[in-house]
Amino acid sequence: MAEKKIRMGMVGGGKDAFIGAVHRIAANMDGLIELCCGAFSSNPEKAKASGRALFIEDNRNYGSYAEMFEAESQLPADQRMQFVSIVTPNFAHFEPAMLALESGFHVLIDKPMTLTLEEAKKLHSKATETGLLVCLTHTYSGYPMVKQARQMVKAGELGRIRKVCVEYPQGWLSLPSENEGNKQASWRTDPSKSGISGCMGDIGTHAAQLAEYISNQKISHMCADLNIVVDGRALDDDGNILLKFDNGANGILMASQIAAGEENALSIKVYGEKGGLEWHQEEPNTLKLKWLDAPAQIYRTGHDYLSSYAKHNTRTPSGHPEGYLEAFANIYRNFVSTIDKVSAGETPSEEMLDFPTSEDGVRGMAFIEHVVASGKSDQKWYEFKI
Repeated sequence: MAEKKIRMGMVGGGKDAFIGAVHRIAANMDGLIELCCGAFSSNPEKAKASGRALFIEDNRNYGSYAEMFEAESQLPADQRMQFVSIVTPNFAHFEPAMLALESGFHVLIDKPMTLTLEEAKKLHSKATETGLLVCLTHTYSGYPMVKQARQMVKAGELGRIRKVCVEYPQGWLSLPSENEGNKQASWRTDPSKSGISGCMGDIGTHAAQLAEYISNQKISHMCADLNIVVDGRALDDDGNILLKFDNGANGILMASQIAAGEENALSIKVYGEKGGLEWHQEEPNTLKLKWLDAPAQIYRTGHDYLSSYAKHNTRTPSGHPEGYLEAFANIYRNFVSTIDKVSAGETPSEEMLDFPTSEDGVRGMAFIEHVVASGKSDQKWYEFKI
């Protein structure tokens, strides 16, 4: 690694923000990243107050992201930030990300990448044009046993993949809490801030990315049923999708935020000709393997029999939980390790390069737009195309 820490700026994530603190914990976990500057709110006074609370130097505690990019780009190369982490709601992703790329900074951004597919394509095109890196925080792909599952499928251990079943039930929006001052519920149920989809845009995209990531297949067609269960909402809070994949496999995706009593019960099952695998986010250290002609197996995080990808993303000895924060930190570590190698003119390892990119961001936005279109269409199958 570099002799100095990789320097990070942050847009959003200030006082009273939920995900900003999670990002900072993840970025700090491996000791590879220094938060050197930020524009922590769209409100300049709140931004400055948030920066002071995080002990950011006054001259690098900015009132706006535009001011930050301009000032940082004027600093010597060995002092300025190297990448920016954008942790704002969906509607405030595109403009700071595009300006960051235009200003010469790598970008890490929350999902979904933008508010529209058109914006996502523009951002991907700019990243390609500049050669700068864009990382998307599909956190669940950072778990060691998710990476193990992907490698086993890639190696053909399950045979040709036939079926993928993924579900992500939550219960936190079972009541109209957006009308009761819940800030997170408020923006997620507002089309002007969240986009054209609620539940599917928020967590359905995670389920779809996980299905494609583990199965090594791309969704090609879908048949969606989207629902608004809580009266008065403008966006879906529940949905079911039939899927077809480009290798002929079929699948089912269920996402719901009105599944009362559920927390973050993301789970996936993938079935091939020889056997299947099963992983649950709420028990992330365990990967279950079920074989057609042999006893079932349980794989656990932290053991020597796992792939290099699983080992690369494991921090603790076997039997110690590798949870959400660690998975989030794996995204950060792989991203900044790649920045370090690229900056030095060296080639990153395949394990380092294993993080979601702007290409995943484009597919995520295409997924949202196609799901909504499919849900409104009378035709059974709706083609997934970009």
